[in-house]
This record gives sequence, C-alpha cells and structure tokens, in this order.
Amino acid sequence: MFNNDTNTFEEVIEILIRSTDCDAQEAFMETWEADAFGSAHVHFAEKQRCVSVAEMIESIGVATEVKKEWED
Repeated sequence: MFNNDTNTFEEVIEILIRSTDCDAQEAFMETWEADAFGSAHVHFAEKQRCVSVAEMIESIGVATEVKKEWED
C-alpha cells in the first residue's frame, strides 16, 4: 500500500480493517508506516486473497502493489 495526500488516516484504517480483518491497532500501525515511509506491507496470504485485499484498498483511491514477499 502506498501513501497519498488524499485519504485520511481514518479512511485508510477503516479499509484495512474491512479488507484484511486486522484489528484497529494493526491497521493504525500499517497506516502510520505508509505515511512515514511512503509504503507499507499490509497483508500476507496466497496471491488471489492479496489481489482481493488490494482491490478493496484501491476502491478508496489508495494505490497498491501485489508481489511476492521474497523471490524464490
């Protein structure tokens, strides 16, 4: 997930909770990380689940990228 100057912390926290089923504290930490560093890893699962999560996050205008955690 990438930071932007459009969405509020509250909007991003809410979509992270809804899309990843994380708690508010984790969603806040991931939102803070994206704000502070420009991006944050927000979900680890099989590819199709990550694509679904990314689509939900993108539905509010936040850019995402789905990629492997590490190369084989």
